[in-house]
Amino acid sequence: MHLFKNTNIDFLRHRKIAYGISLVLILAGMVSLAIRGLNFGIDFKGGTEAVLRFDQDISIGDVRSVLREAGVRGMVKSYGTDRSVLVQTDFEGDVNQLKTLVSTALNDRFSDNPHEMLRIDAVGPSIASDLKWAALKALLGALVAILIYVGIRFEFRFAAASVVAIFHDVFIVLGLFSLLGGVFDFMPLDVDQSIIAAFLTIAGYSINDTVVVYDRIRENVLGRKPSEYTSIFNVSLNQTLSRTIITSGTTLLTVAVLFIFAGPAIRGFSFAILIGIAVGTYSSIFIAAPIVLDWQLKSKRPIKLRGSN
Repeated sequence: MHLFKNTNIDFLRHRKIAYGISLVLILAGMVSLAIRGLNFGIDFKGGTEAVLRFDQDISIGDVRSVLREAGVRGMVKSYGTDRSVLVQTDFEGDVNQLKTLVSTALNDRFSDNPHEMLRIDAVGPSIASDLKWAALKALLGALVAILIYVGIRFEFRFAAASVVAIFHDVFIVLGLFSLLGGVFDFMPLDVDQSIIAAFLTIAGYSINDTVVVYDRIRENVLGRKPSEYTSIFNVSLNQTLSRTIITSGTTLLTVAVLFIFAGPAIRGFSFAILIGIAVGTYSSIFIAAPIVLDWQLKSKRPIKLRGSN
């Protein structure tokens, strides 16, 4: 199936503009990370998290005030609807004790508006630290594996460019989590284990799209002179454009439905995947392949891809 036939878009002509846009987005994200940081879930910071649902609409300010008076301090915010409330606290003690404390305080104050505790989770500081380190190792391990795989299948510069593209994708999504974290009640952008899973998914999707472009470059570069590389890269990007748009478009449609209709518990995950796929598609066209071309133009060393001869 071909969505576009015989396209002749000069992608590489605008690669410096794309570099500039990406650099601005990454720098904005890094500044936000330095100033605002990230909203870590209890997986990575420790503490207790409870989700409550009331029978009727309720004021978040009133709930926050009642819990503060009861000695439960932390973050209280809406959780998807006007009847659901998310409570995050660093309360130290038994979970059942906290559950009793919260329920008693709310029942006394809102006797005409009963509530149900949908879930309550607690993670100790040492476990949170272990989970954070395990998540970091998973991300680094994935990047190393991708670097080795692409390096063996193609060339080192192709592998290095693909890892740069993955860093590009993850940093932009991470920057958005920092910029938008805590802004929207319907979309809690807390960084927890599900978001790490989203980052690994983004990395896998990005490298899959990039390898498709690399494979077409390998097919087209055989027997051609280095002076023709720019046109070869452009032709390869145009030849894979239809496949890229169809694959990305159908995946984006599915994730968009999940983002719209899913509950707030997985909305952060679906948001990360949604942005990651869009940015990953962009980086496959405007970052990964163009970096390889610029590297070749600077080194003037012919491309000798494995399997191309």
